[in-house]
Amino acid sequence: MKSFIESESLGRMQPSSTFKAMQAAANLKEQGFDVIDLTVGEPDFPTPQFIKELAWEGLEKNITKYTNSAGMKPFTESLAHFYAQEFNSDFTSAEVAAACGGKQALFNAVCTIVNAGDEVLIPKPYWVSFPEMVSFVGGKNVFIETEETDFILNADQVRDAITDKTKLLIVNSPSNPTGRVIPTDEMKKIIEVCAEKGVFVITDECYLYFAYPPAEVFSATSLPSELRQHVCVAGSFSKTFAMTGWRIGYTIAPEKWTKSMVKLQSHSATHPTSFVQYACARAMDRREESMAAVGGMLAEYQKRRNWLIPALQGIEGFKVAEPEGAFYAFIDVRGLYGDKFKTSADVADAFLNEAHTVLTDGAGFGAEGFLRLSYATSMENLHKAVERMKNLLEKSSAQSV
Repeated sequence: MKSFIESESLGRMQPSSTFKAMQAAANLKEQGFDVIDLTVGEPDFPTPQFIKELAWEGLEKNITKYTNSAGMKPFTESLAHFYAQEFNSDFTSAEVAAACGGKQALFNAVCTIVNAGDEVLIPKPYWVSFPEMVSFVGGKNVFIETEETDFILNADQVRDAITDKTKLLIVNSPSNPTGRVIPTDEMKKIIEVCAEKGVFVITDECYLYFAYPPAEVFSATSLPSELRQHVCVAGSFSKTFAMTGWRIGYTIAPEKWTKSMVKLQSHSATHPTSFVQYACARAMDRREESMAAVGGMLAEYQKRRNWLIPALQGIEGFKVAEPEGAFYAFIDVRGLYGDKFKTSADVADAFLNEAHTVLTDGAGFGAEGFLRLSYATSMENLHKAVERMKNLLEKSSAQSV
């Protein structure tokens, strides 16, 4: 009898480091430890009540059947109208495809444009799934180092990295894991360079609305149509409306690319849950109420960031820049290296096992020497986490003297 052998395409993928860290936290909790989990990249707020009520309304109306694989017409039309109001965008509903979350939106986009051997540019640090998606379809990951530019990609770096084999650039701003925001003018230049060279762009805008002033909220959908012919925007309601478990996202791309993504989705997830599409469509129609909910979350994240970053900077051996968006602190822990700590994984393991505080090792983001801390948690947890990490490091320092 033959045993199961994983397919070659899946064998090229690595397990998600973020989910590995989340599982480590869950394992400790099951053992009865008081664990502070700072790994999770999801809002800790409840989904706004009015969106829950809209979902129930959809259920009451029996919106529980199959929909078009591109999504319900009210969903795609409401999204186009919403972006027109927010960003003065002029794309049509035919350029929209609903997806089961931002991750599937990105996966659909990558799978429908990358061929085996195509080079795909990915700035480092990157979201953990970008290179794995490219590897799955047989593409070649080409990483652009950005530490020397403070983790902010620029057009010159992109131009220098493009070769005759370059097919695609994947860019994420605000960034997971660094929280850095590419300035609007620079993002436009990046896309102009790609268009000039015949390179397509996927912009991951899942954290679109979580940019702290004076950083600007920018969507590539606001670009002129001739530039947008090279761009696929991937978006999600998961972060925007604190509804990660609802699994609803979307792509906005040229119609031909969109049709290919719909074709792929028709043979996989089919479409996102119908009454969830309904709730999101209605929420976009109630734009002022929706944006008020987002504004409340952003204000709380900013409050946490404003306390957390100075607190982390006060820990000896830590270096951390102030994030301009999202809800992550990206901590340089290389100042701790010595007898006890040789890698960022060593630091993360010590925090996990000795301080019961769980952060994500930066190696999974292509940045060994860093840890990602999610401050999508309560201020109480942040205070406790900083105290635990500080005490552990002071204890370790005293023991090494």
